[in-house]
Amino acid sequence: MTRIVAGTVGGRTLQVPPKGTRPTSDRVREALFARLEHLDVVDGARVLDLYAGSGALGLEALSRGAEHATLVEAARVAADVCRRNVGALGLTARVTVAVERAERFTARPPVHPWDLVLLDPPYDVDEPALADVLAGLPGTLTPDAVVVVERSTRSPEPSWPAGLERFDDRSWGETRVWFAQPVVPATDEALA
Repeated sequence: MTRIVAGTVGGRTLQVPPKGTRPTSDRVREALFARLEHLDVVDGARVLDLYAGSGALGLEALSRGAEHATLVEAARVAADVCRRNVGALGLTARVTVAVERAERFTARPPVHPWDLVLLDPPYDVDEPALADVLAGLPGTLTPDAVVVVERSTRSPEPSWPAGLERFDDRSWGETRVWFAQPVVPATDEALA
């Protein structure tokens, strides 16, 4: 059973797609969001949840104070589960569900820049495909944005594109999470 861990809809259960997704465990989600709240990146954030599955990561962010979440999921059945979860939690006005492949979604400029991007791709998404998705993120982020990639501990570190740099990583059980941020170009003052 997957549930929202904390916040305004904490404790509420979520439906999960019947197959093809790997929901983030409650324990990992709790630890991940404790880290994100410590970084002060959740409250008021515009969140992009790529490979959304049930929408648990984006919905957890909303429950903890994010302003809006866009849930991107290529599988129509999983996107329908996202919509049902959004409706059941009463969050319809704060969520957009996009039925689209992550690499196609990130290839377009966003309407608003993202403060928090959450990526929890299925195991069958290989590293080059993940790198293509990450390559679409620089230029779409606020200066203080955080990008989170969740994978198995057996997966290599993602290939970060120019414009993003890893600043932390954590492991919880069989799950490893990398945190990245936009690279801030050096200013003339910093060079002096």
